[in-house]
Amino acid sequence: MANSKMNDLHTFLTVAQEQSFTRAAARLGVTPSALSHSIRTLEERLGVRLLTRTTRNVSPTEAGERLMHAIGPLFEQITTEVEALGELRDKPRGTIRISCTDDQIELHLRPVLRDFLQNYPDITLEMYVDYGFTNVVEQRLDAGIRIGDEISKDMIAVRIGPDWRLITVGSPDYFKQHTKPNTPYDLVEHQCINICHRPAGAIYAWEFEQQGRIFNIKLNGQLVFNSTMHTLNAAVDGIGLAYVPEQLAAPYLADGRLQAVLTDYSPCFKGFHLYYPNRRQASPAFMAFVDAVRYRE
Repeated sequence: MANSKMNDLHTFLTVAQEQSFTRAAARLGVTPSALSHSIRTLEERLGVRLLTRTTRNVSPTEAGERLMHAIGPLFEQITTEVEALGELRDKPRGTIRISCTDDQIELHLRPVLRDFLQNYPDITLEMYVDYGFTNVVEQRLDAGIRIGDEISKDMIAVRIGPDWRLITVGSPDYFKQHTKPNTPYDLVEHQCINICHRPAGAIYAWEFEQQGRIFNIKLNGQLVFNSTMHTLNAAVDGIGLAYVPEQLAAPYLADGRLQAVLTDYSPCFKGFHLYYPNRRQASPAFMAFVDAVRYRE
């Protein structure tokens, strides 16, 4: 009887998280009708409606939301502890899911990936490129990457890179056709390659610093990406000027494919950090990953 109640609660939690009987059934390996029966049984036993069902989706009621937030962390902790016990027998194993941007992968994760995967053949890394400041807890991800001062206080943060700065770059071909800017305000006369983190969001305003004062300039251009790597490539192709991390542009500056301007106005930012929920015990696989990417001066 106790197992049946636990199964019903797990079934409810999965349906509430997926907001779909079909997706929850696929995740649990059962039929949607079996899930629907379990939910009805649980609701009858508790005497409250837990889910609102429509022809298009399923969403928790107020009681369902309360139950979901109460039992979700408990089931997650059970899963973590069971996986941790299994990993004590062998090498660390499991899947690690990370939210990050493509330039963070290039600068901080790519350099360690080959050795890490060779050392831990039973670990799978899933990296989801996202510039939208995803909530890693809500999306059931293991960790994310952000600048140190953008991380919530209830998260554990591990530095994975040094302090860094953004610089303005363009190709030699571009500068053959356009005069180099002397101040950030001259950029309004240039073709600037912009970043927009979300489809409905605002264009990122380029940040500059002069005598300790930070100021922003919104610039126009024909090309907008949500990926720093693509803005860099467009600058290499001579399409316009890009504002990118100096480390990312360094190889292109070294071989002459890009030239930097306005470097005296480039502000410095705190290093990127891997952040994750403050759980009592992270899995050995995850902690091996944290150790691999940790910044060592």
